[in-house]
Amino acid sequence: MSDTAASRRAATTGTAAGAAPGAQGLGAQGPGAAGSGVGPALAARVPAGSTGPAGLTRAAGVAGPAGAAVVVPPTREAPLAPTTVRAGRFGRSERFERFERFRQAGRAGRVGRAGRSQRTEGSTGERYVARAAVVTAGLTAAGSLFGLVRDQLIAHLFGAGGATDAFLVAWTVPELAATLLIEDAMALALIPAFSLALSLRAAGGTGRTDRADPVRRLLAVTAPRLFLALSCGAVLVGLAAPLLVDLLAPGLADPGPAVGCTRLTAMTVLTFGMAGYLSAALRAHHSYPAPAAIYVAYNVGIVATVLTLHATHGVAAAAAGVAVGSCLMVLVQLPAGHRLLPRRLPAASQPLPAPSGPGDQGPLPAASLRARAVLAPVVPIALFALARQSQVLIERHLASGLPAGAISHLNYAQKVAQLPMVLSLMVCTVTFPMVARAMADGEAERARRRVERDLTLAGLVVLAGTAYVIAYAPQIVEVLFQRGAFEARDTAATAAVMRVYALGLLGHSLVGALIRPFCSAGRPTWYPLASMAVGLLATVVAGAATAPHWGVLGIAAANACGISVTALLLLRGLGARLIALRVGRVAAGLGRLALAAAVAAAVGWATAADATGAPLAPSAPVAVAAGCLLVPVVFAVTALAVRAPEVPELLASAQRKLRHVR
Repeated sequence: MSDTAASRRAATTGTAAGAAPGAQGLGAQGPGAAGSGVGPALAARVPAGSTGPAGLTRAAGVAGPAGAAVVVPPTREAPLAPTTVRAGRFGRSERFERFERFRQAGRAGRVGRAGRSQRTEGSTGERYVARAAVVTAGLTAAGSLFGLVRDQLIAHLFGAGGATDAFLVAWTVPELAATLLIEDAMALALIPAFSLALSLRAAGGTGRTDRADPVRRLLAVTAPRLFLALSCGAVLVGLAAPLLVDLLAPGLADPGPAVGCTRLTAMTVLTFGMAGYLSAALRAHHSYPAPAAIYVAYNVGIVATVLTLHATHGVAAAAAGVAVGSCLMVLVQLPAGHRLLPRRLPAASQPLPAPSGPGDQGPLPAASLRARAVLAPVVPIALFALARQSQVLIERHLASGLPAGAISHLNYAQKVAQLPMVLSLMVCTVTFPMVARAMADGEAERARRRVERDLTLAGLVVLAGTAYVIAYAPQIVEVLFQRGAFEARDTAATAAVMRVYALGLLGHSLVGALIRPFCSAGRPTWYPLASMAVGLLATVVAGAATAPHWGVLGIAAANACGISVTALLLLRGLGARLIALRVGRVAAGLGRLALAAAVAAAVGWATAADATGAPLAPSAPVAVAAGCLLVPVVFAVTALAVRAPEVPELLASAQRKLRHVR
């Protein structure tokens, strides 16, 4: 065999003539250059920390048992730089080198049943995060659409009266359960734990089927105990339903229907908890579609159950639909969980292996893993989420003493008015991993720029939506809800509340955007909880003072006041404690955007109705469609005139895309 042929074979199979055994090639599990697909002859020619002719990076200071350097293959997402070193004695053409690099990268980065848990840092780059965010945003939007269909159906069948008030009191249980067990606390507790277990798996060289797999140990320790605790919690909520109804809505004339609905929705304590557990585990494995689809399944279950049972069970059919939909949230994730997670769990008492190295303390017990890596940072965040959700409890408590339908008007107004906020926070959801990575890398300046841009973009989206909601609130409510038992007087009351709610949308959006940088620090912080407590106090004081005089409008105004106080405190605290934001510059930019929103809302309101309040458009759908064009145009023109941030860049980007389409 010629020297060139031997070298080519060595570079392909990961071995070379005369190499010591143990420098295994791709797919080998030995401790040498395992999985690299590069032989020691080629590895020795690549300086530490540099990129060789095959696009492979030598890991400095790492060697196999025979002294062969371990070479890290390129990730699937990392761009392949042009070859700058000739093949020389290896006899390879540049085209063949590029083909070989693609082949090696594909084999090294292939994701099988267990491969998703072994993604490298490069595979979670910006492009991968963007694609995952697009999938998540699309499924979340679909879930919101089905949620709107759900609300329309309930409004059509049951109107806005005592029956819907009873259901909405019971709805408090799944609202709180979703916040704590799916969206915030469960994710913040378990995603770091599963990520640590996956890291230990990679460091120990174990697989999904190995008995010593740390992921299996974590599942064995947490899943059975969590299931037992959630089951007990669901039973307790069902038994304590009369006390909960009396606490949440003491002014209800007939608490019986609310108690029955609460007992049906109590099941969500168990099902939401298990759905959140699966979501956290799958996201840690970089599997996003199934967790993002849970609200589609949830709302489809509610709609189907209501359509089936409303004629015989009344509003209790909606509560039963909540229970059915929550079960579907678990079922929709089971196929992905079955594919990615270990199926047979070992005894929970076996310790997790810790990677050896400086400071190694030996085996790491699963309970210690949970305590050290999970509970410390998540407790204040969970309390923050609970305090934020308490705004709804305060509103319903204050509204329970008002005439029948008050809670329903607040509920429908809030759900529609908050859609711009949800849309604005999609920006922050996409960029949150970037902020966390910048802070982990110690690049405070990059994190500051990203957070400032996120706040401005979120403010731009939510303020444009606020202008539209304020201008066309009656027409929006009429199109969405005015049919069946939901009458014109319900439309007028809901639209009035929605306009007041909209005044606090910027505060809600800023709170949602600012809590993410606080969480990305990776350490417990109590400042967000303290800020939320001050905002809640402002809500309680303002609501108690205004509800007797202004009714539901006073309660909505109290909500806007309290959340705005919290947003201001978080903005100030983030700049002083974590990221050195230019608070004055951010506030000035948001102020200019708010001015543009005020002008757009005034123009839209003036064109939607005359001085007496009579609509100018021939129908509500026509007015809603016209507003979708008018308000954004006025907002953009005014924002350009006052030199609001981000607007010129966004318009220029839109023009470039239009020219590209042409």
